[in-house]
Amino acid sequence: MDPRSLTPALRALRLCLHLLMAGLLVLAAVRAHAAAGTVMAVVTGVVYAAGSYLPSVRNSQRAAAVWLAVLGASWLALLWLTPEALWLAFPLYFLQLHLLPTRWSLPAVTLTAGAAILSYVGHGAALNPGVFIGPLLGAAVAVATVLGYQALYRESERRRRLIEELIATRAELAAAERHAGTLAERERLAREIHDTLAQGLSSIQLLLRAAERILPADSPAAGHIGRAREAAQDNLAEARRFVRELAPPDLEHGSLRAALERLCEPGAGVSPGAGPRVRFSVSGTPAELPTPYEVALLRIAQSALANTVRHASASRAEITLSFMDASVTLDVVDDGRGFDPGSVRPSSDGGFGLPAMRSRAESLGGTFTVESAPGQGTAVAVSLPLPAGA
Repeated sequence: MDPRSLTPALRALRLCLHLLMAGLLVLAAVRAHAAAGTVMAVVTGVVYAAGSYLPSVRNSQRAAAVWLAVLGASWLALLWLTPEALWLAFPLYFLQLHLLPTRWSLPAVTLTAGAAILSYVGHGAALNPGVFIGPLLGAAVAVATVLGYQALYRESERRRRLIEELIATRAELAAAERHAGTLAERERLAREIHDTLAQGLSSIQLLLRAAERILPADSPAAGHIGRAREAAQDNLAEARRFVRELAPPDLEHGSLRAALERLCEPGAGVSPGAGPRVRFSVSGTPAELPTPYEVALLRIAQSALANTVRHASASRAEITLSFMDASVTLDVVDDGRGFDPGSVRPSSDGGFGLPAMRSRAESLGGTFTVESAPGQGTAVAVSLPLPAGA
């Protein structure tokens, strides 16, 4: 493990392990009855210190296994020379469990405990339960401690990743809300400009045109009225350009018909890769519609189709745009499981549910109806009166 990545608690544990290893090596060197035991204790200490400072041992599992094998061999040699070396088995347990994968660390711990017991017996010590219980209990405590810590670490990492995902999702939702708010504000501005400035300028132009017709040709006011009418016409064209620029992106590069056709294509944004087969058709003679009409009909079609995908479990759906003499009608029909329209409540998340679709239609003087029953599919219809001259 990279020392720079250690927390203060892990740094303290690492320091305690070093101190424990050093203290036990000093004890083995002091209690050794021969110079060879002292020399072997020093060699074991050098091997341990080398592994603590070699980057390859921290970064490579294979290098760590080689180092542990050399350290284990030097410990066994020391164990052969002095029984006091058996206490070094306890820090070795933690090293083996930390540096080796579980399938290798558990057998290594078992062999280390067995070697400690055999060395104690081999040096002529009297047999008693403590000879077996001590090394085995130490091994069990080390296994439980390390495996428990690893489980807690994995859980901590899982929660950390979950928190990062939640933060990223929150940022995405905030961006989506800002985008939705921007689109809603653009639609509102387009509707306000169309319903106020554009309509007012159109009325002014009609009034000035009427005034031109009743004025004598040689009237000194005729020139001023003509220039005023031209100014009103220019500003009306500018206002309509603003309305077009504020239209939804789906309508920027085509007509309402083209936007609805794209909506019905497989893999469209409403149901990418899933959902019912959707068919689009047009009846009557298409007429140019004001931008607020196109926006409202497109949004209602998107909302109705989204409801079909999410709730209806339908296999087929059909969107029909009908142009009549005095109105334009949009119908969205599916063969899903249907519902009871009387039981519908406003959406808790403020989404474009049935109440929002009804509000869009009624804001333009239109009507909105829903026909459905459990097991009989759903039909959504909106009818908007065509403005004069459309």
